[in-house]
Amino acid sequence: MEDIQEQLAALRRHIAGIDRKYAANSGQRVGPAHVDQAAAAHHRSSAAHFIQDLMSGEVVTTACGEHFETERVWERHRRHGSVDISDLADLPVDLLDPLSEGTIRQAHPTKWAFLDTETTGLAGGTGTYAFLIGVGSIDASGFRLRQFFMRDYGEEASVLCRLAEYLAPFDVLITYNGKAYDQPLLETRFRMVRSRHPFDRMEHLDLLFGARRLWKLRLESCRLVDLENRILGVERQGDLPGEMIPYIYFDFLRTQRAFRLVPIFHHNAIDILSLACLTAIVPAHFRSDEGACGTALRHGADLIGLARWLLQAARPEEALRLFRKAVEMGLRDDLLFRTLWDTAVIEKRLGRENAALALITELAESPNPYRVRAFEELAKHYEHRERNYSMALEMTRSAKAIADGPEIRRREERLKARVARLRSQFLITG
Repeated sequence: MEDIQEQLAALRRHIAGIDRKYAANSGQRVGPAHVDQAAAAHHRSSAAHFIQDLMSGEVVTTACGEHFETERVWERHRRHGSVDISDLADLPVDLLDPLSEGTIRQAHPTKWAFLDTETTGLAGGTGTYAFLIGVGSIDASGFRLRQFFMRDYGEEASVLCRLAEYLAPFDVLITYNGKAYDQPLLETRFRMVRSRHPFDRMEHLDLLFGARRLWKLRLESCRLVDLENRILGVERQGDLPGEMIPYIYFDFLRTQRAFRLVPIFHHNAIDILSLACLTAIVPAHFRSDEGACGTALRHGADLIGLARWLLQAARPEEALRLFRKAVEMGLRDDLLFRTLWDTAVIEKRLGRENAALALITELAESPNPYRVRAFEELAKHYEHRERNYSMALEMTRSAKAIADGPEIRRREERLKARVARLRSQFLITG
């Protein structure tokens, strides 16, 4: 919390310094209470035109009005963390197939649109506006970013009209938490301006789900900025805290001081560039744990996340391979015991009883959260497979000593009765 407060204080000091400089250059005081309406209108007009000079952008006119746009290109020879920009254009056309569960079988990287929004709040609903929409794309020059900005609420229809036109050449929409937030919000905004949104015809890949499957067992957070740092190796300098973004925009609407918006445009740009670079990494691991761009999974916990996805995708043999590899790489105790148990369950399901029995026996030999279940499985094995009721009773009592319960007691009583009958039969026939 102290770090955030320090950042906010530093940002306020920086903004105040810019305000003083701009006020001196313009020969006006910024926003005094006694400024007459004509002077205030002149100030707003001057500041509004200042945005295209500041951002090297342009005012775009559409059938629905006007708005501001800016564009930036990261050339092919540049890098963002561990990813070369030039690698993006060479990604395979079927890269997104496994992660999308087959909905995006073939799509060239130049047909992918990376989208992120900056909004007036996080609650969603009809009162929340997407005042800045960034769309990144891959082309021959490198990675291109186009940002659509509404300088006032009245420019929303123009921004959305232009966004729909801009997305027309793309077949795939890639976001981070966009299925839950960005796309529903934009669909609402399109409805509010009585316009048709462009998302029905586009396949949507939300990279958040794949990232969580890979890294939630190892990383405390799977926020985009955290993955940017931990996975891409990028550390932002002077980034604007996300919670300040609505505040800065509202202040712009009130004062029209455009230089306050520069950190927001930068924040949005880096979010989208990181999203694109993570798209070169995350889906690749769902094709092969060797990954792409030199990003093979080096942590056992990451392999476990991928293996669990393979299980859900009904690919148990591949999951087993990754479970074994993860154990060899080393896991913390809680993940190790869970992985041994999951491996035993899969082996049993595949009919490999001996392999499953070896793992279950290993779990029964040391204290761990699966020890009771291991003893219970051993009891079932000795009772039903080997008809060794004495051993089954011993395993049941071992389980009972750790965690007593009605089911264990019923099994114990049943096995005691079977052992007693066998002893009686032995005495009679002996």
